Amino acid sequence: MGNRFATGLQLVTHDPREITADGFWAVSISFEGQWTCAKFSEVKQSEFISEGSAFVTDEFVSSMNQQDYVSYVSGIQEDISAGEVYQVNACRILSATIAPDFSLSPLFSSILNNNPAPYASYLRIPGLEIASASPELFLKRSGSKVTSSPIKGTRPSGGSDFGSKDQAENIMIVDLIRNDLGQICKDGSIDVPRLLAVEVHPGLDHLVSDVTGELKDDLNWQQVITPLLPPGSVSGAPKSSAIRIIAEHENNRGPYCGALGWIQGDSCELAVAIRTFWKDGNVLKFGTGAGITWASDPQSEWEETELKAQRLVKIASGEIL
Repeated sequence: MGNRFATGLQLVTHDPREITADGFWAVSISFEGQWTCAKFSEVKQSEFISEGSAFVTDEFVSSMNQQDYVSYVSGIQEDISAGEVYQVNACRILSATIAPDFSLSPLFSSILNNNPAPYASYLRIPGLEIASASPELFLKRSGSKVTSSPIKGTRPSGGSDFGSKDQAENIMIVDLIRNDLGQICKDGSIDVPRLLAVEVHPGLDHLVSDVTGELKDDLNWQQVITPLLPPGSVSGAPKSSAIRIIAEHENNRGPYCGALGWIQGDSCELAVAIRTFWKDGNVLKFGTGAGITWASDPQSEWEETELKAQRLVKIASGEIL
């Protein structure tokens, strides 16, 4: 991530209490809250160097077809009508069969060339390989200052103006993030210096806001990050109700929609793990989703998941070189 090239793997742990102030840590946290922390002895600035070239030849298959997803969205709207929740991020997983020795390194190289993203990252450690084109900041820390930049609102590049649904959804999640950061930040320090900004990304535009705060004293990394999980923009509001609804309709998301990035000293940069490929045995997986509100049109939400996946699936399949 950000041309940080970490080598010399020293330790892999699933206990965030083992994160120490020395060394460079790569961190992947699943949507369900499973931590994987890898300590490296060396980190330097370096361009990414791919190992060969390989593309997916099998067809990607969705965990939900169009009818199932539309039904899922409609069910969420019924929950909203019943007062159980305000917003839910509804996701589906695309899967394609790959050889056991298939490497995501060439795929990540192609992502950097054809779908550059501010938090693009590649992680390979024993038992875990991820290639991400994430555009979304989950948590950035520099000393005591923290920032989260939720994305809510997606349109095709140069499309019509974002509508009231997108704006309302973004503001709703900003309020959720303010509440999350309020658990770990000093009273009165939470601010929203950027609200409803338009960011341009390959093939699509997003509405993005920034929420900042000043950390309370003497918090360890587990105490800083755990109250924010899972990321609000990919769960929903209220978060507890949204997570319950997601669990009823989806299988485990795994690394997708969790957090992915690095920790070093009193600094970190963690992305929301969207636009992300990961290996699960001999299967390559990729997640896509959309935020559902009362104002959602179920068919349009399906089309949004198609839009978010289209370019990156083509890159993985070698259709975009």
